[in-house]
Amino acid sequence: MDMAVEIQYLNKSYGKMPVLKDLSFSIRKGEIFGLLGPNGAGKTTTLNIIEGLKPPDSGTVNVLGMDIIADARKVKSRIGVQLQATSLMPDLTVVEQVMLFGWLYDIPTNRKQAMSLLDRFNLTAKANDLPDNLSGGQKQRLALAIALVNDPEILFLDEPTTGLDPQSRRNLWDVVRELRDEGRTIVLTTHYMEEAETLAHRVGIIDAGQLLALDTPGELIAQLDAVASITISDAFRQTDLKNLPAVEHVRVEGGMTTLFTDDVQTTNNALMHLAQQMQIVLRDLRIQQPTLEDVFIQLTGRSLREA
Repeated sequence: MDMAVEIQYLNKSYGKMPVLKDLSFSIRKGEIFGLLGPNGAGKTTTLNIIEGLKPPDSGTVNVLGMDIIADARKVKSRIGVQLQATSLMPDLTVVEQVMLFGWLYDIPTNRKQAMSLLDRFNLTAKANDLPDNLSGGQKQRLALAIALVNDPEILFLDEPTTGLDPQSRRNLWDVVRELRDEGRTIVLTTHYMEEAETLAHRVGIIDAGQLLALDTPGELIAQLDAVASITISDAFRQTDLKNLPAVEHVRVEGGMTTLFTDDVQTTNNALMHLAQQMQIVLRDLRIQQPTLEDVFIQLTGRSLREA
């Protein structure tokens, strides 16, 4: 399979502090690839090196078959980048921002072309506004429009939905899927595990500059040593619930009972039968399967670390 990005034995330190340690992985063409890790894990540094914004201390990075050091200018012409905070010109309107970045890419962009790009991101009504008049979601969509001004083959998104409300976040997810459907490769970092689980074909989890795991979200979850849970209102005797098949333990908290099970279907069927026998109406029943967040916590731990 063709690779969009290939990283081998990447090392980077700031002063005496190592940030990346022999980091190696590949990103396939046409996939959405999620790069996950705690604060200070090296995610942004990795992206900066792939994008040609920072040099590695050692190791190799190939993007679309080109070396990021030897062919930096060619690589940059074929990728798009949305940084955590895109710097916008405070005195230029939204449409002028797009036109400016087009010229910076040596792609003369007239107003009609810029408006077409803004229309794609539902920003035509804001075309003549200054950046200070945009909401957080509108600024993120503008940053995406700017990142696409050179029609890139690979799009790098560094925490693109941070600070957005749920509606704006899901709207941006739809945009990312559309860009993938056009044949682009999408590389994103995020702290939202649901985002990675929903969007990414594969995810790589790094910590302390090293790769801990890389696979599809489904495979990573399947490999996890975790159990599912069934939560119901507290209407049964705990002894009855503990004796249900596949139940590992029972927790009662705040008027709700949670059953932890390694076979959720078997336990749920037995629970339905028990409720029917005892003529109990089950209320607020919720089934929770293991998630990518559980994988992340198991691999990186629960302690908070700052960059």
